[in-house]
Amino acid sequence: MKRRNFIAKSLIYSSGAAILPHLGHAQSLEQTKVRLGFIGVGLRGRNHLEMALYRDDVEVVAICDIDPQAIQIAQKLIADKGRKPAVAYQKGDHDFENLAKRTDIDGVVIATPWEWHVPMALEVMKQGKYAGVEVSATVTLQESWDLVNMYEKTGSHCMILENVCYRRDVMATLNMVRQGMFGSLSHVQCGYQHDLREVKFNDGKQAYGGGVEFGEKGFSEAKWRTQHSIDRNGDLYPTHGLGPVAEMLNINRGNQFAYLTSMASPAIGLHQYIEDKGGKDHPNAKVNFKCGDVVQTMIKCHNGETILITHDTNLPRPYSLGFRVQGTKGIWMDDNKSIYLEGVSAKPHRWEDFKPYQEKYDHPLWKAHAADAENAGHGGIDYFVLRAFIESVKAKVAPPIDVYDAAAWSAISPLSEESIAKGSAPIQIPDFTRGKWKTNKPIFALNDQY
Repeated sequence: MKRRNFIAKSLIYSSGAAILPHLGHAQSLEQTKVRLGFIGVGLRGRNHLEMALYRDDVEVVAICDIDPQAIQIAQKLIADKGRKPAVAYQKGDHDFENLAKRTDIDGVVIATPWEWHVPMALEVMKQGKYAGVEVSATVTLQESWDLVNMYEKTGSHCMILENVCYRRDVMATLNMVRQGMFGSLSHVQCGYQHDLREVKFNDGKQAYGGGVEFGEKGFSEAKWRTQHSIDRNGDLYPTHGLGPVAEMLNINRGNQFAYLTSMASPAIGLHQYIEDKGGKDHPNAKVNFKCGDVVQTMIKCHNGETILITHDTNLPRPYSLGFRVQGTKGIWMDDNKSIYLEGVSAKPHRWEDFKPYQEKYDHPLWKAHAADAENAGHGGIDYFVLRAFIESVKAKVAPPIDVYDAAAWSAISPLSEESIAKGSAPIQIPDFTRGKWKTNKPIFALNDQY
């Protein structure tokens, strides 16, 4: 795994922290050290672990994984940074409960298969700790309500670790939206358009490709992720695209998702891949995949805006999250890294390169911390999302991406399944804030704090 050579800076809090709601039982003074546990130290979990180890204000207390090799590799990462070994929890599927009960942990980072996210987060929150949950946070609609109900019962925060919210071009665009550069927003587009065939299938020895095995014979994500494409037909992974545009539209804070309708193409891409790579006689060529190759979901917002989300992971294509932000004064698209602003762009009806605008409207977070994030994962965004979690724990405040975001963004997945199953029928999206969205104020990335 490539090392990330960044130096984490300590943060001096200003009045910006006051806009974030504090835990009712929190102490008034900020901590100097954050004590973390990690549940799931496979490939993704170790990304978070390694970045945490570069911070002098973080102590890694405990790690948990059912894979002994994952524990061994994680302990070596810890030792290589001159830290004392973490307490390891590896005695079966529920040993994470013992980690959560420790009294010397402030927050827990959860990077496990999707179906374990909520059971683990609930246990962590029940024990009075911050939960940082990888995406998507929930699989079912009930799980979204379970997270919200646990937060409202205990006051323990849950942050969905949606790193794309911190992408540099996305944050510059957010900055422009907030300055009115696009006028009033009318329509946005986003998605997860990523050829995952070599993630869903491999040779059982490496994480990416080399064969057409999955499940018990697969390795890493192929062990569990592929099964979702067999069992479910819907947008299986909405938050990478939806999270950033939800922040631009102030969802849960002055605006709300109202209803959605979804439609799926035929499910033929994964079958074709198996035949091409493993032959028509391979046992997996007989598997029936349920998830359409391209799933499109349209959301109507309370304030009238529309959101188009595209899930496209089973066919050959270059990577793209398909962002488009369109308002009464202009439009930005990330596929061609272009922008057009009426009365500002040099020529009518002609695209401009977005780069000069990104530099001019670079978000304060990136201006303050770009050097630290330079070698972090996914172009630096992994640094920012983990930093936000750690700094929230440190200051004992609500994270900038909170439990209501985790619930609403993730719920699009089961709701899209329901719409498709009912012939693309409109499906109401629950108000997980129970009306608080009408008075909630935006908290995400208002300055260089989080």
